[in-house]
Amino acid sequence: QVQLVESGGGLVQAGDSLRLSCAASGLSVRTYEMGWFRQAPGKEREFVAAIRWSASITHYADSVKGRFTISRDNAKNTVYLQTNTLKPEDTAVYYCAARTPRPSMTGDNYDYWGQGTQVTVSS
Repeated sequence: QVQLVESGGGLVQAGDSLRLSCAASGLSVRTYEMGWFRQAPGKEREFVAAIRWSASITHYADSVKGRFTISRDNAKNTVYLQTNTLKPEDTAVYYCAARTPRPSMTGDNYDYWGQGTQVTVSS
């Protein structure tokens, strides 16, 4: 059984920060490529950040680069998304995802997905 459980979302004001967590079971975040996506109301799901299964190589969407940081804790088998200087346009359901190694870090063809955690940013 593979399961990804997100947590850490909440209601915040613009400029605040949140630390989102993705607890994985049934797979190792150390050997899988992990990613964060988000989906705002009425919009399609979009890529946010990803981290390689090895070497901690990361990739970010331009909209969050410099504000968000993806990381992993192998001992806890957990992936994190530190979201700083949040903006109202960051409001969305944030999803954790996992996939086996791919030639590149682009695309949304991930094998496993979590249920999501809500992030709401007010002005």
